[in-house]
Amino acid sequence: MKRQKQLRGGPSRHLRIAMVAVAVVVLGGCASLSPDAGLSDVQTLVTGKTGPVDARLSTGDKTKAAPAVVADLLQEPLSAESAVRIALLNNPAMQGSLATLGVSDALRVQAGTLPNPHFAIGRFRMGDEVEIERVLSFNLIGLLSLPWKAKWQNQQHELAKLQAAQDVIRLAADTRKAWITAVAAAQSASYMQDVKEAAEAGGELARRMARVGNWSKLRQAREQVTLNDAVAQLARSQQAAFAAREKLNRLMGLWGAQTNYRLAERLPDLPKDAQQIADVEARALRERLDVRSAMAESSYVASQLGFSKVTGYLDGLTLSATRTSVFDNAAQTKESQRGVELELPLPIFDWGGARNARSQAMYMQSAARVQAVAVNARSEAREAYFGYRTAYDLARHYRDEVVPLRKFIGDEMVLRYNGMLASAWDLLADSRAQVMAVNSTIEAQRDFWLAETDLQTTLTGTSPGGLAAAPAGAASVGGDAAAGH
Repeated sequence: MKRQKQLRGGPSRHLRIAMVAVAVVVLGGCASLSPDAGLSDVQTLVTGKTGPVDARLSTGDKTKAAPAVVADLLQEPLSAESAVRIALLNNPAMQGSLATLGVSDALRVQAGTLPNPHFAIGRFRMGDEVEIERVLSFNLIGLLSLPWKAKWQNQQHELAKLQAAQDVIRLAADTRKAWITAVAAAQSASYMQDVKEAAEAGGELARRMARVGNWSKLRQAREQVTLNDAVAQLARSQQAAFAAREKLNRLMGLWGAQTNYRLAERLPDLPKDAQQIADVEARALRERLDVRSAMAESSYVASQLGFSKVTGYLDGLTLSATRTSVFDNAAQTKESQRGVELELPLPIFDWGGARNARSQAMYMQSAARVQAVAVNARSEAREAYFGYRTAYDLARHYRDEVVPLRKFIGDEMVLRYNGMLASAWDLLADSRAQVMAVNSTIEAQRDFWLAETDLQTTLTGTSPGGLAAAPAGAASVGGDAAAGH
């Protein structure tokens, strides 16, 4: 009769087991990997924050088309926009940063998957009796906390997207600044070549005049010093141009024959007017991704603090379903037992005080970080805008005042030389002074575009790190040039 009762109860028990299995499969399949690991969300975050370039991000197999795109962009003189596009497609560090999205997405799916149950089986023998025990254990806390863990890892994935977006914005800004520096350095090296040639002409003329006795050895030596100084300045400017170009190569991920591209011949012209931004601090706090990331992280840590306090004492709570079968070989009988076991750690030694203190300290740390990021964002916004306006005013001053004045002086010197009212030495000295003034103008124009890039990054993207500052000697070069005649 007992066996018949078990047979009647069999289908119902099998049905319950099947329903549990289906529920496990359904719940375990709720989380799935994103097709692009969240790359489209990063694309949305950086839209309008990489300057005039529309960032086109890709990872994995999609990057196989990058070499062809890069080759096409390198056929023409390299512009700032082309350099940024190449860097976003070809920079290895950028691809590594975007690949972390896949890791974060996998962790997100893993956190939303039911933990595997543990199955244990044991065989025990006592005389003629054989006992077989089967235990199926479930981590009860793991099951109950699954929704929270999935939510928390989703939040971590959002943080990973924000970090990847900041990496994209920072790479675009660094590449644009490297292009500006490289073009300006190439222009400066070209003008320093003109200075050297003028010094060589002066040195040759001094040598001839000293040979015929019209000049003293002292005046000849002074012209020779001028030539030697021009040679040294040319070497420094050529080295600076080479270093700037190599930095641009590294950011674009170029090597070998790819580095033989042509740079644009000159920097873009200054805009007609400088930007007028009244609420730089508010805009930075509203649009910067590092501010959003710090605030989101603090919120996530706060939710984690509450969960730690609730589940601290129940950590390790385990539910086990046990079935034991005892076989008596002598009596040829079988007895079965079923039961449920609940395992709960006893808080005898660890009452969770240290764990709660750690969680509380982490929350305080995240809150302090939010305040620090906000303070830095405000300060960087003010500094970047002030640097932008100063750089614009200086560049415009050189363009509208210094260069026209030097050109007028040069034209007057040519007229005086033709009228035999000025010597060849005066003409050569003025030629050198004009070149130095133009070189200072290039530096001022470079500093403006660097400041403009920093301003856009600071207001809409993230912290640019070190803000561009005008070199201390920029004004003195122009002043020396103006005083050289």
